[in-house]
Amino acid sequence: MRPIMKSLLLLATLAVSTSGYAGEVTRAMFTIGVDNREPVIMVDSIDSSSYTSISFFTELQDLSGNNITHQWTFNGDVMFEKTFEVKGPRWRIWTSKTLIPSWIGTWTVNVLDDDHTVLSSKSFEYQ
Repeated sequence: MRPIMKSLLLLATLAVSTSGYAGEVTRAMFTIGVDNREPVIMVDSIDSSSYTSISFFTELQDLSGNNITHQWTFNGDVMFEKTFEVKGPRWRIWTSKTLIPSWIGTWTVNVLDDDHTVLSSKSFEYQ
């Protein structure tokens, strides 16, 4: 019985260690702009009379060789997706969205891996 338990434990350990990513999303935020590969000002809401566009910035650590997608959603509908190939141990990416006045409400950006698993998710209010 013990050899079977040891084998099952070994298989479970191998499955866990090979199925997940070693890397992570170290920063994910909405910003009014990106300068020199860094977010200018982090925001969680913007006023439609002042701003018509917003950016989503993500810093990734140890995800080299993977594809990461920014998925923008509004009212449960996917409005935009952009996929990036991560080409280094520390990788910074961002996408931007121009907003129109009728899109008032909560926007969410999901950071997805190759399997469309959500690695991070952030929301902001367009007022």
